[in-house]
Amino acid sequence: MSSDFEGYEQDFAVLTAEITNKIARVPRLPPDEKKQMVANVEKQLEEAKELLEQMDLEVREIPPQSRGMYSNRMRSYKQEMGKLETDFKRSRIAYSDEVRNELLGDDGNSSENQLIKLREERAHLLDNTERLERSSRRLEAGYQIAVETEQIGQEMLENLSHDREKIQRARERLRETDANLGKSSRILTGMLRRIIQNRLLLVILGIVVVITILMAITFSVRGH
Repeated sequence: MSSDFEGYEQDFAVLTAEITNKIARVPRLPPDEKKQMVANVEKQLEEAKELLEQMDLEVREIPPQSRGMYSNRMRSYKQEMGKLETDFKRSRIAYSDEVRNELLGDDGNSSENQLIKLREERAHLLDNTERLERSSRRLEAGYQIAVETEQIGQEMLENLSHDREKIQRARERLRETDANLGKSSRILTGMLRRIIQNRLLLVILGIVVVITILMAITFSVRGH
């Protein structure tokens, strides 16, 4: 399990390094090359997201007592992924020195106003993008907490089920023990009753024997 996760980690590290390098080059490229580079980076970002999904699945298969370290690493990778996407969006609307010169041209005031307006729009777009990214990260964090809470709840239910089975088995053993004690008590009571009856019979028999002997002695004395 951990070997698969570490393999995905290595692939993710290599891929994100390539993406970072390409993102830094995007603003300096001519329009045609920039378009091709943007498409390439988009493809690699999708590959990185798929790697994160695979890593997330691997983490969910890890036992809860060993999952904490991997969950922290996953949060770090997701934050890194969010930063890459933000940097990529910024690089797509960033301009190289050549493009700025084309925008300014000969008419400095008019072009400068256009550039200022363009920068304001870009700043507004980046602000909205960052807000969306933060909201997305909060939703992902909430989802992760919900998943972990659900897993903990399932484990607690399983433990409660096992405990209930143990309690039921203990009750059954107590019932069997009570039944055996009841049988033993009845047997002992019957034995005591027989012992008492036998002793009473012996006492009565002894009395009868004594009386018979006394009567025999009495008749013998009278005969003489």
